[in-house]
Amino acid sequence: MTFSIAKLTRLPKEERNRIYLQLVPSSLFTRFLIDPKTLLNSYGEHVVTGIFPLDENFSCIEVRHRAGDKDCIFSCQISLEIFMQSLHLDFIIVNDPFSERFQIDVDEEGKDTFFGSRSRNIPEEIRAMESGLAPGMVRKGLRLMGEFTHCLDTFLFSIELENITTDAFFYHNAILWEKHGFTYFRGGKMMERIDQEFQPGGMLYAKLDESTPFRRRGMEKTVRGRSWAIHDGVYLDAFDEEWESPVMYKTLGKEYHVNTFPDQIY
Repeated sequence: MTFSIAKLTRLPKEERNRIYLQLVPSSLFTRFLIDPKTLLNSYGEHVVTGIFPLDENFSCIEVRHRAGDKDCIFSCQISLEIFMQSLHLDFIIVNDPFSERFQIDVDEEGKDTFFGSRSRNIPEEIRAMESGLAPGMVRKGLRLMGEFTHCLDTFLFSIELENITTDAFFYHNAILWEKHGFTYFRGGKMMERIDQEFQPGGMLYAKLDESTPFRRRGMEKTVRGRSWAIHDGVYLDAFDEEWESPVMYKTLGKEYHVNTFPDQIY
């Protein structure tokens, strides 16, 4: 079978929805009192929505706690990597709606920062970092990545594909995907180099010079600390080249056991 997002989108609504709902961790329905059949919350609001544009190579499913909430508790967009005939996970966002929100997604003028890739809101990033969040996070997560990875396997099996790819936008994303069985299509050597250069005497270690709150000594010891330092530009400063998001992949039913940060602390 030749898979395409468009073919899946054009399936009868009930069949299409059944397939896409496999991407949503079932614990969300229990935790947030959402009926998995009606998709209504306890307030009678429809809080599970799909974005299925005809003739487009992507689709997205979103779950909210309340219908009017700005932030989803779960948002997942997929597309087809045509060259490899593999599923591509464009993004996955998971938010705890009851946790404090940090405005790292807009700068101090109210413009979209694209999660810090285009501009930054430094005061909010400092607050987020000191509250235990990693770069790009507006709220705490729900620790669902293990369950979500199983959802991906189920979804892959149902559409008869074997591989899924994704871009690890931040350093901590790559380490998290390693933990859940992914390996590298591109960027593995860079990740190994980062681990080496964050060791005492390394070029990245030397850039932890206390010049900003994101470059404190000791940040090399944790995944989040390294991720904030890289987000702050230590990789560019050390190697005179931009951090490039690794491309990762997983094969259905296979765990690759990659670990570019031994003895990691998140």
